[in-house]
Amino acid sequence: MNKTIAATKAFVEAVDPEVTDKADWGIATPYLALQTAKAGAKNLIVAAENVHFKDSGAYTGEVSVEMLKEIGVEWVILGHSERRQYFGEDDECINRKVRKAIEYGLTPIICCGETIQQREEGITLDFINKQIDAAFLQVSAKDAMKCVIAYEPIWAIGTGRVATSAQAQEVCEAIRLDIRKLYGEEAASSIRILYGGSVNAGNAAELFRQPDICLLYTSDAADEARSV
Repeated sequence: MNKTIAATKAFVEAVDPEVTDKADWGIATPYLALQTAKAGAKNLIVAAENVHFKDSGAYTGEVSVEMLKEIGVEWVILGHSERRQYFGEDDECINRKVRKAIEYGLTPIICCGETIQQREEGITLDFINKQIDAAFLQVSAKDAMKCVIAYEPIWAIGTGRVATSAQAQEVCEAIRLDIRKLYGEEAASSIRILYGGSVNAGNAAELFRQPDICLLYTSDAADEARSV
């Protein structure tokens, strides 16, 4: 819930011309700013922060996949820890959203991450694998390869704390191994696994060097993105 429509327009105008390489660069905006972002983005991918799992109905305040498609949105974040924590979205809910997004041809960015308590208890990998297994329930290997996975430890989102490159790599490697178990080598090799959580210009390069990590900037680091 950051940036107004005007602020989004200014951000896109400043950043979009700088996106000149072949990597996928994108921003996820609040619903109200999506059309503005789409109108100004020539190089940036524009993603929604969430979507409902029903096509339509009495779900006041929600937005459907069809509504996103109508304005040209092609990516959507699903299962962010804040949606899980503050709005009660459980694994079954996330799975329904994943399948609905795939049905309409949207690319789901499926989020997972552990609390500091879970990390200190030594159950991080088991917990993350449980989230991944649930998110991909009834999803085919072909469709799974269209998805993106975003690992964001809850204790590192907007806190200034960041997982070490070794910690991030350990979890992202475990996710890739879990995808291999579910779908085989082709899916495991091709699926993109992002790391996010207080990423900034100072630590991005080291994280990027890890073999199983792509990169995800969280909102508190977005203004530093162009300096990397």
